[in-house]
Amino acid sequence: MATMDYVSTTNACKLCKPLGACLAFRGIEGAVPMLHGSQGCATYMRRYIISHFREPMDIASSSLGEKHAVFGGGPNLKQGLKNLITKFGAGMIGVASTCLTETIGDDVPMIIREFRKEMEAEGGPGLPALVSVSTPSYSGTHMEGFHSAVRAVVDQLCTPDSVGEELAGKFVNLLPGFLSPADLRHLKEIVEDFGLGWVMLPDISETLDGPALEDYEKIPAGGTPISAIKGMGQGAATLEFGHTLEGGPTAGRILFERFGVPLHQSGVPIGLRETDAFFQALEKFSGRATPKKHELERGRLVDSYVDGHKYLFGKRAVVYGEEDLVIGLTAFLAEIGVKPVLCASGGRSGKMSSCIERVTAGLLETVPRVEEGADFQKIEDLCEGLAPDLLVGHSKGYRLSKKLGAPLVRVGFPIHDRFGGQRVLHAGYRGAQMLFDSLVNAILEKTQEESPIGYGYM
Repeated sequence: MATMDYVSTTNACKLCKPLGACLAFRGIEGAVPMLHGSQGCATYMRRYIISHFREPMDIASSSLGEKHAVFGGGPNLKQGLKNLITKFGAGMIGVASTCLTETIGDDVPMIIREFRKEMEAEGGPGLPALVSVSTPSYSGTHMEGFHSAVRAVVDQLCTPDSVGEELAGKFVNLLPGFLSPADLRHLKEIVEDFGLGWVMLPDISETLDGPALEDYEKIPAGGTPISAIKGMGQGAATLEFGHTLEGGPTAGRILFERFGVPLHQSGVPIGLRETDAFFQALEKFSGRATPKKHELERGRLVDSYVDGHKYLFGKRAVVYGEEDLVIGLTAFLAEIGVKPVLCASGGRSGKMSSCIERVTAGLLETVPRVEEGADFQKIEDLCEGLAPDLLVGHSKGYRLSKKLGAPLVRVGFPIHDRFGGQRVLHAGYRGAQMLFDSLVNAILEKTQEESPIGYGYM
């Protein structure tokens, strides 16, 4: 009888799919994320997210137990929805399925339809927006859960000819993907500088990086207004970030096919070339030239590339994390003279290699090694023969960094062993400047630490 080799995952380079959906739902005004599954899923995700953002994060749960795995979790989900409506006053509830409920076969959309009918028959309070998305962890990563949730929101809430007061005038839809709150604030600033209005979905710039308050808010202020989501079909264009999303069934694709909104898909604007592409798109849709302040930021960035070139040229880097972030970071590293020798991700889009080849064209003599579906054991095994000078990625690479003696420049999510992960700026010329400075200083610090002299001037 033939046997199959089993390869275990050791320290995964990804997170679970419903976690990504919860992050997307948190970026909508008045929304509460809800997991249809066991209580443990919500507890783990809350703790994980709070440790990065340093903000409260409520995730509701239908709290299924052993008996529900046999008889189904419909009654628990309905009771949970009712509790969120009456006790939280949720303006929207985003329901994400989990491994358990997908395995037992719960039909979440059907349960929600039944719930609507039952609540209407009871004559209870008006129902908030209810959005469901299928996100079993065994079918993908947290980024796939994130994008699936954004697509579900547009698919289930966006309606024709719906424009609220906040959408008066020409506006663009921004679908930035999972970037930091600092990135989102900067992107909104850039779009406004071109004289355009915007609808950003999702928008965690306040909901996961808010001010100190005297009174606790059950649902934090901020996020994309639901009325704005409903009117996205009236946008002048949609700008959607992520090379791996191109040609796929995305939220931007729905807006194009259903409402005729022109779709512009590009990479995450990290570094000079990818940010140039973003600015060119804004020039096209706004009819305006790039504002002077951004030209100056670009010029200062180029100047710093010249100043820091002697420190970074030829350095070897391992880049890991979410696929589109890795693609953007690889493009950035290649243009500043760093040689990416390994680009790894837990995702399995099948597009990462071709995307990296495209964004590094003309910059690298050879395409870096690309590993999809990688875990940190695989990354560590490959690093033994690559001799990297630095690692670029999130906190889960810290132990590997320590073992290799190579500095780790922390970007992306999660950042659990440093402060301010939610304020790391990656996007735009300004973000590239901050990343460039961090890389140069990481190399300089390493040089100082290893020197018997201890340079005080470099």
